[in-house]
Amino acid sequence: MRATRGDPVDRRLSRAHTIGDLAEIARRRTPRSVFEYVSGGAEGEVGIERARAAYERIEFRPHVFRDVSAVDTSTSILGRTATLPLILAPTGFTRMMQHEGETAVARAAAAAGVPYALSTMGTATIEDVTSTAPTGANWFQLYLWKDRAASRDLVERAAQAGVDVLVLTVDTPVPGNRLRDVRNGMTIPPTLNVRTLADMTRHPSWWLNLLTTQPLEFANLTSFEGTVGELVKSMFDPALTLADLEWLRSEWPGKLVVKGIQDVADARDVVDAGADALVVSNHGGRQLDRAPTPLELLPEVVDAVGSGVEVYVDTGITTGSDLIAAVGLGATAGMVGRAYLYGLMAGGQRGVTSALDIFRSEATRTMQLMGAQTLTDLRGRVTLRR
Repeated sequence: MRATRGDPVDRRLSRAHTIGDLAEIARRRTPRSVFEYVSGGAEGEVGIERARAAYERIEFRPHVFRDVSAVDTSTSILGRTATLPLILAPTGFTRMMQHEGETAVARAAAAAGVPYALSTMGTATIEDVTSTAPTGANWFQLYLWKDRAASRDLVERAAQAGVDVLVLTVDTPVPGNRLRDVRNGMTIPPTLNVRTLADMTRHPSWWLNLLTTQPLEFANLTSFEGTVGELVKSMFDPALTLADLEWLRSEWPGKLVVKGIQDVADARDVVDAGADALVVSNHGGRQLDRAPTPLELLPEVVDAVGSGVEVYVDTGITTGSDLIAAVGLGATAGMVGRAYLYGLMAGGQRGVTSALDIFRSEATRTMQLMGAQTLTDLRGRVTLRR
């Protein structure tokens, strides 16, 4: 991205050549508690470290004497063309990271030609996201509430707003133990106390935007009365079973994705219950620490469910070559959350676009160096070394 003289955002983003660079910019521009809410994981954070380490064990097997003057990074995701094998994952409290929030992410995703999933715990409404990015592949992520009427209401609103795909998250019977948030005194919205007031002096722009824009709230859940803790306990259902998935399948007329698969037998079960696609995911290492590493489990799940079901993978994807590795091991697409949030914190919508540009550039170069003209050329040419 070329810097514009006098524009501090463009100058800042021009120095970002990797997602790691965006993360460093984000770290400097946001309060520690907010940045670590994004970057942290559950308990000892073993799961996220293992996920990242798995991508370091990838070995590419390139071909030579291939014409790669032009390569095609596009793919079909649930019947719609995406310019990259990439989906922007649902993330909660997104306007806390940067005041433009989910609508900025949706616009960047639509312009780039990749899907974006709004979280139930988002800070923009379903209707705001679909209206701000009417041409985008707009997905909505759902937790099945104990109160099924509340779930049905959200499903109906998503359908009426023109949402393409519903994503059911199933790995949250209870909240994970995120110790960084506990130690940082993280609250939603951020609490004004001695610690946060001191942090204002280090991040004045972030606090000014927070205090002068629309108050942070769960935009799709404004009818709920109670604390955040009470909301989470009401939203996450430890009694969820396959019968509930079958009920949702009967209620939702569109495509249905199940996110949070960590076992091959579970993958078969959710497909039998009506899922159109699934996400091999350990919730970014934010729920059960030391859960299976998604990239390692991916090939087994792909083999188990067959070619008629799309399989996505998340956790640990930080480069375009990681995306290529995931596709080479059988994924239809990779799903990322932290990577685009770093871009959002670094520069709003332009920062998200910068993150997507980085993924595209890295993925394209990796394919060229592998001698792959299309994504289908990658199959059988990626190995996960033990």
